[in-house]
Amino acid sequence: MARIRVLPPDLANQIAAGEVVERPASVVKELVENAIDAGARRITVATELGGKRLIRVEDDGEGMEPEDARLAVERHATSKIRRAEDLEGIATLGFRGEALPSIASVSHFVLRTRARGAASGTEIRVNGGAVASVAEVGMPEGTAVSVADLFYNLPARRKFLKSDAAESAQVSRVVTQLALCYPEIGFTLTSAGRTVLQCPPVASLRDRLYQLYGERGDLVEVRREGDVTVVGFVAALAEQGPLDSARGGPTRGPQHVFVNRRIVKDRTIAHAIIDAYSVASIKERSPEVHLFLSMPPAAVDVNVHPTKAEVRFRDQSHIHEVIRRTLGDALGRGPAPELQLEPPRAAQPLPSVLPLPTTYAGVYPSRWAAPTSASGVAPTSASGVAPTSASGVAPTDVRGIAPTREGELAPTIRPLIPLGQFRDTFIIAVDDEGIAIVDQHVAHERVLFERITERLTNGRLESQRLLEPTLVELSPAGRQALLAHAADLERLGFEIEEFGGGTVRVAAYPALLRREECEAAIRALAEDLESLDRGSRVEDALKRIAATMACHAAVKANYPLTAEKMAHILEELGRTAYSTICPHGRPVMLRLTRREVEKNFQRI
Repeated sequence: MARIRVLPPDLANQIAAGEVVERPASVVKELVENAIDAGARRITVATELGGKRLIRVEDDGEGMEPEDARLAVERHATSKIRRAEDLEGIATLGFRGEALPSIASVSHFVLRTRARGAASGTEIRVNGGAVASVAEVGMPEGTAVSVADLFYNLPARRKFLKSDAAESAQVSRVVTQLALCYPEIGFTLTSAGRTVLQCPPVASLRDRLYQLYGERGDLVEVRREGDVTVVGFVAALAEQGPLDSARGGPTRGPQHVFVNRRIVKDRTIAHAIIDAYSVASIKERSPEVHLFLSMPPAAVDVNVHPTKAEVRFRDQSHIHEVIRRTLGDALGRGPAPELQLEPPRAAQPLPSVLPLPTTYAGVYPSRWAAPTSASGVAPTSASGVAPTSASGVAPTDVRGIAPTREGELAPTIRPLIPLGQFRDTFIIAVDDEGIAIVDQHVAHERVLFERITERLTNGRLESQRLLEPTLVELSPAGRQALLAHAADLERLGFEIEEFGGGTVRVAAYPALLRREECEAAIRALAEDLESLDRGSRVEDALKRIAATMACHAAVKANYPLTAEKMAHILEELGRTAYSTICPHGRPVMLRLTRREVEKNFQRI
């Protein structure tokens, strides 16, 4: 007796449905994408019990004639493609003709549709894949699909669904993604009668982003024109202070990536995003990203995955490089975090204030040390301007972002004027946009890190030989990590050899470091390299070593600086590619904007 049999059509449909319909959110995605393809300008989604009991999607699109409506619930019936060549240039979200019959095979399904200009509509009821009735109905132009009791005929699949709240969250996520990608379409989502999302049509991505997430000054705009157009908004490099506590930290955030207005998950794009952030910092991040790529349909294959969630690029390396460079350029122009003052309280009587000295005369006692006042801030003139005549300090330039009249972010140069130090740790500076508080150690670390990495691309760093080699005792794992990267360390100016036991012998160290910092730097390098995954790229190891070296060589906190040194740090910071964070991810500066100051003084 033959063991191979042809499956019954209803069973084959249910098996095929498992590839397309994973959960209620999958149903919502397919139905909303059909509505978008139909030219809808308003789409309403309603769910009950997270979509398990009911999913209803209504749109004002072009609708269908009765004959097309009957064919729509048949497998592989579609209006999107006609021949095999059409697969090379797919410009619609749907094209396979699988979504509606797959959904109908695992639910109680009702399709009601009326074509534009038609006198009446058509209603088709399908139960578990079998057409129960076809009738003429009165209804507005457009399409309404109801999906009740999802997986009622597949109890094993229904058991794998999550709680109502978890499924509702997934539905909300899908609708949010689609709404973000189509700002010209109005979206409404209700769950158990409660409005979860309501977005009227708007003119731009920026407006839709505001509807969904509110004011987001912590995001950096991305824009690149060409064969591959890239637009969107991504998380800034620097930590955002008050915003972090509300979101649980800046290292993780939603990542929405669209290719030709299609939601995708792609390893090439994900790797390029991580690469763009890792150039500036060794801190691991999963940053918030809202990224939209546009390219000729022939340059991307969307016929890869049953749910159309994955794509394949014709030139994968080119896509990776475009995204990495585009994000890198945008992140380099990213803003520093802004400080928010508390709302002013009731007016209090002003305390008596001693007048400031009109000038600060004389030269600082040494090249590095600058006297500080009792408040911990190095003195300046009464006008708040650094003593340029005596010290020769001139305003310095630090990269920043300023809003244009249209509200878009545009690169500009801010001349930061150093006023002095606070607690011998922070440089206080001003410009036309407000006040900047710069962490002197972190800023100098950023400068040295980029200087080291730049020199490494051209060869190796200068080293200083020790008259008497230093012996450093380490843990076995730390010693092994150092010796495994001996060649990389040699490029950075270290000469390290095995000495016996858990000890290494250091014969030379980078000229960038001071002699007394050598042993501490070696221990820190051993710890950093020990935590590096085995098989990591040489570039990752070098970057981590460079970051550790920069940290140990940078000027420390609680260290007094002259006005010249402060100006020098700000000037060098302005020449870096990423001036908002150190290589370990800490913010370089915090800004108190002019608007925030004026608002709290009730001037605006």
